[in-house]
Amino acid sequence: MTFNHYFVRSLKEGSMKKILCMLLVLLAVAPLVVFAGGQKDSGLIKVGIVNNPPSESGYRAANVADFEKVFTADNGYEVSTFYSLKNDEQLNAASQFITDGVDYILLSAAATDGWDSVLRNAKEAGIKVFLFDRMLNADPSLYEAAVVSDMANQGNTAVAWLKAQKLPEYNVIHIQGAMGSDAQIGRTNALEAEFKAGRMKKVAQQTATWDEAEAKKIVESVINSKQKFNVIYAENDGMAKGAVAALDEAGITHGVKGDVVVMGFDCNRWALRELLAGNWNYDGQCSPFQAAVIDTMIKKIEAGGTITQKKVISEEKGFDAKTITQADIDKYGLGE
Repeated sequence: MTFNHYFVRSLKEGSMKKILCMLLVLLAVAPLVVFAGGQKDSGLIKVGIVNNPPSESGYRAANVADFEKVFTADNGYEVSTFYSLKNDEQLNAASQFITDGVDYILLSAAATDGWDSVLRNAKEAGIKVFLFDRMLNADPSLYEAAVVSDMANQGNTAVAWLKAQKLPEYNVIHIQGAMGSDAQIGRTNALEAEFKAGRMKKVAQQTATWDEAEAKKIVESVINSKQKFNVIYAENDGMAKGAVAALDEAGITHGVKGDVVVMGFDCNRWALRELLAGNWNYDGQCSPFQAAVIDTMIKKIEAGGTITQKKVISEEKGFDAKTITQADIDKYGLGE
């Protein structure tokens, strides 16, 4: 090998070694660069939303859509969302949002209890928490504000309507929502008071966890047991629909001219149509629209203001099959 060839070969080998070293350095630094870029302030308000999944019900689908419409990048937000019907999974998600350093956590809890520690951690981290849809059993100082439905009032309104029907007797199949949720507790308590007072008979009381198919099974079981009943009090529209399916298959009449009073909650458009047709008797309203109010509150805080109203309650009412109109359906019905 000549000197020239040796020199060129050595130069190439040296260059290759340098290139390899540079590549190794770049590979080592690359994750840090990506991470730093990810942490760069985008100028957007960082929000973590913890909610129940849209598949839970027509109400929840409308609620999720409402938040997706308002909390967008165009409106100044960087949003992460977590959905679950399980309280422990929601707690873990909220804790992760705290670790991620969001500015705000928006929460519709699967259950009312168990949130104090997470809320305290958020407050210590300087993260403001807004409750929506449902209340918690927690120290109010741990959250900024609550934009919610009055679930107890929904239950009281529904039971007052039922008592006003002055049925000869009240033999009730009570189909409950997810146990421990604010909606379930509020819609249950008023009816439970009637059971305890002996003014109504509890034929069955069981959770279907907001699920239509499970509600159908509950009613089928009662029908097969030959127990007498004349009221179905279902804590959401989907469960009422499942209950009615069981009645129809058994040839049991229901609604305004039928043998069984059917009651639901949430005011899905299709459910209100059932009222108008006389197939159901009552539907309790639950407004899913809280996002705009929370957006206004957050923008006020970001501008240096303070929130003076701790609790904002949605205006809601119940609908009777004998008085509901198409105009009511057009105005209050959720979904299609």
